[in-house]
Amino acid sequence: MKELFNASHYLDIRDLQLIDILYATRSVTQTAEILGQTQPAVSIGLKRIRERVNDPLFVKTSEGMSPTPRADELVVKGRQVIETVRQLCDQTPTFDPQTSQRIFRICVPDAAQITLLPKILQHTRVHAPNVQIEALPIDDETAARLGSGEADLAFGGFVPKMNDEFYQQALYEQDYICLVSPRHPRIGDHLTLEDYQREAHVTVSYGGSNAIVSGEMKRLNIERKILLSLPGFLGVSRVVAVTDMITTLPRQIGEDLAELTGLRVVNCPVPLPIYKVKQYWHPRYHLDPGNQWLRKLCALTAQTPPAKP
Repeated sequence: MKELFNASHYLDIRDLQLIDILYATRSVTQTAEILGQTQPAVSIGLKRIRERVNDPLFVKTSEGMSPTPRADELVVKGRQVIETVRQLCDQTPTFDPQTSQRIFRICVPDAAQITLLPKILQHTRVHAPNVQIEALPIDDETAARLGSGEADLAFGGFVPKMNDEFYQQALYEQDYICLVSPRHPRIGDHLTLEDYQREAHVTVSYGGSNAIVSGEMKRLNIERKILLSLPGFLGVSRVVAVTDMITTLPRQIGEDLAELTGLRVVNCPVPLPIYKVKQYWHPRYHLDPGNQWLRKLCALTAQTPPAKP
């Protein structure tokens, strides 16, 4: 079986080009000039091809190098191969969002279900009506999913295992705000550090954002009265709306939740670090037109407020 696929038994594209040019010129000298090779090099190449096909292919006559019937056959089929290869090299892959039915898979944090995905869908429903979006979680498998093609893109402020192997684009910077009920009995438009330490908190345990907040509180020796910890962002606004608890969230998800539920946004009295939200993709798909379109869409929508229905 190994011998069956021995490369020495086959012609390559350069062999087919040599046969085609020699067939047209009937001259080893002219063939060498066209190929930019020496005459001996062309003669050696022709000898190798003759051995592979077990046919002289061209014989010397008074009119030059005349082709054998085997050469006639090879030229016809060889030109088809050469044209196919040329088309493969010349063809530029394209992506038409209006007609595409491609499924794009994006690794996103929980908050992106509220902040990013609705804006992406607003765009695709108009400009890419048959494109499908599938959201995957951000976790320790995200990097492997990008490398294998299981995921097209990862989006977030804290994506594990993203090393120099991956392309990345910073989309915007994110700071922190606090949310309180508009009917909070003790907090108005301003939140003092004393208020912050006195009031009860609801936190989100998911992701690196919470790690930043917790780490900075520990560094500054600030204690919070945490009475509820949730695994995601989706329940936070309801809890804050019906209680006197407060929460500290990244600005984008916090402002979106406030707009959706009527919560009050107040500045956080603790100077928390600012971090960058980025999108990541694997080099294998850097030039893929569909992936390029998706990256532009995410960059466009990441900071754009959703259009009113």
